[in-house]
Amino acid sequence: MTRRDCLTGILGSAAALAGCVSGARAGQDKPARPRNVLLIAVDDLNLHLGCYGHPLVKSPGIDRLAKRGVRFEHAYCQFPVCNPSRSSLLTSLRPETTGVLDNRVPLLTRKPDAMTMPRWFREHGYFTASVGKIFHGSAEFSDPKAWDVELRPKGTPAGRRGEGRNLTGGVVTWCSWRAAEGTDDDQADGLVAKEAARLLGEKREGPLFLAVGFHKPHDPFIAPKKYFDLYLLDRLVLPTVPDDATAHLRHSIGSGWKQDFDKFTDRERREFMRAYYAGASFMDAQLGRVLDALDRSGLADDTVVLFFSDHGYQLGTHGWWNKNTLYDESCRAPLIVATPGMPKAVQGRACSAFVEFIDFFPTLVEFCGLPAPPGIQGRSFAPLLRRPQGTHRDSAYTVVKRGEILGRSVRTERWRYTEWDFGRQGSELYDHRADPGEYRNLAESAENRDTVKRLAKLLHQYANPSAQT
Repeated sequence: MTRRDCLTGILGSAAALAGCVSGARAGQDKPARPRNVLLIAVDDLNLHLGCYGHPLVKSPGIDRLAKRGVRFEHAYCQFPVCNPSRSSLLTSLRPETTGVLDNRVPLLTRKPDAMTMPRWFREHGYFTASVGKIFHGSAEFSDPKAWDVELRPKGTPAGRRGEGRNLTGGVVTWCSWRAAEGTDDDQADGLVAKEAARLLGEKREGPLFLAVGFHKPHDPFIAPKKYFDLYLLDRLVLPTVPDDATAHLRHSIGSGWKQDFDKFTDRERREFMRAYYAGASFMDAQLGRVLDALDRSGLADDTVVLFFSDHGYQLGTHGWWNKNTLYDESCRAPLIVATPGMPKAVQGRACSAFVEFIDFFPTLVEFCGLPAPPGIQGRSFAPLLRRPQGTHRDSAYTVVKRGEILGRSVRTERWRYTEWDFGRQGSELYDHRADPGEYRNLAESAENRDTVKRLAKLLHQYANPSAQT
């Protein structure tokens, strides 16, 4: 079947459209000509960015994109680990539906019938290209039917030389930094930006879906030395733990790495922070190169740009230097969307509405005038791109795994509520009005009993939408 035949069949199928839960409609706001998509994925980036109010981090490329788009302040991943997060957002299915709950299982081995975002666009006449990390790294994690072109550039030997060290004496192998020799193009992300710019400059018939995946600031923390030089150790402010913080539950931080992090000196904590920020600024410079190429290409006026990180990252809060927790800094991530024809009054605005990563897929297909595939679990937030002060969701749901135990967490405007094994292994409740760092667990407080009951009901509805609660 040709792509044109496939498109005709899908558009003519009332059943397929009736099964769509996203609310996207093929004919709604359909553009006069096909819109291109530039999907930019970043690995392990948190909200320590200029446009999100951080006083030190240099992020001119991201800040530039934020000025021409809408910056989302409450965007939440469904699983704060790379492979489960990407498998979820690329299918608009929650991790408990995909069955992908770790970094070891490729999506299509667990759910072979899953429709992925790039495959859907390809089947609807788009030229689809992937550069860098979109699915989880190697080819076995990708969708072979999704791409016309799939590239994974590697760095050069020069990019692996330079001053650096392991902050744990080699015990935690990934926990190392290097101020590298060479240029940006001696690093994989520099070559990712170069290939993306080349693809944007090519002339072709039909619309383009280009996915660009940057690796940094993911560990190991390697970036050209000039990006390390942007940050002075003595200017980096370390987080502090309140004196009245409650003890972590057994599964709140689920890794033995914590005992190694607890041995860090203040200098080593600052070295970790500097290396992470250096990687973020290096990645940001590569983003700037891609945006420059988009502007040169003549495609900018017909291209929707969606920039995101696959999850957040903790830089020492709760004594943790990684992701994979159900604290807000791990679950919440940057999201910026810029669309063709976005009114000047909307550009540069912040949106405080809650969105989930499973909403990316239906949003993009609606904005591009395509139908959404049946059975997806996200819903389009396209109206927020016209009216950022609007509402979308009143909560967001995130999952992690500890051995055979699942932790499930729901975040509302005021509260974060978490259950481990549906409460059998403990629960957590944090009041973001009084405790935005989530240090004081109020789950056992008698005065919050009704709040716990209400949020537990909401959480169980997320975990099992068909349950009668």
